Amino acid sequence: MNNAQRIENTRQRVMRGYRRYCAVIIALTMILSMGLPVFAAGDPLTVIDNLSNFIFGIIRAIGMILLGWGIVQVGLSFQSHDPSQRSNGFLTLAGGIVITFAKEILDLIIGTSASGGGGIVGGGGGGVVPL
Repeated sequence: MNNAQRIENTRQRVMRGYRRYCAVIIALTMILSMGLPVFAAGDPLTVIDNLSNFIFGIIRAIGMILLGWGIVQVGLSFQSHDPSQRSNGFLTLAGGIVITFAKEILDLIIGTSASGGGGIVGGGGGGVVPL
């Protein structure tokens, strides 16, 4: 058996093993995906509210990271006396504040709040607020 035949036999064995591996993965995926029960909450609005709270929690965490990075940039700009870095630091700081309090800002704009009270546009009193 020469070297070229050995290489070809090895390649064929690897390809057979890869095909078997792919077949097993596809079969397991199909078997496991068809047998999973779905548990739904009683109220669909509760599920949407929980998802909204989760997403806004992630957004708040990103805002806190930006807020911290803005503070670091402003501090470094005062140390190096660099006005362009200082302006970038203040912009990052302002963006971090806006992103951190995005849910509260949206609640003020829309007129809802977590406590059910009124906001700028609408109120919890049931009446129409004149603009």
